Amino acid sequence: MTRLFLFFSMLPLLIISTCDDDGDKQIMCTEEARAGLNVTVSLGAMNSLAGTGVSVVAKDDNYSETLSYFNELDPIFSGAFERPGNYILTVSKKGYQTYTSGVITVTRDECHVIPQKIHVTLLPE
Repeated sequence: MTRLFLFFSMLPLLIISTCDDDGDKQIMCTEEARAGLNVTVSLGAMNSLAGTGVSVVAKDDNYSETLSYFNELDPIFSGAFERPGNYILTVSKKGYQTYTSGVITVTRDECHVIPQKIHVTLLPE
């Protein structure tokens, strides 16, 4: 019983000494690809999100990508997977005014890009 008490009383010191070593910092990165741009679109005064018939294009200098969504019930247009950059979005749909964004900067940390969430409301023509 005394040994068990001694072990548990020393355990916090053991943990602190092994976790406090500055030379032992390793960053564990996940393997999934993250989208740098995540865009939702609503139409006019409607609160619901739109996907069908909407086009979202991201440009960074000579790079251009048409963003896509994967779920009609929750259409989030995603793209620029693991690609930092300075993007300008063009969002369009027939019967609505085309929206062009300002510069949207996507940065990265040690593992992945930092996702940017953008919401666009298209106005009727």
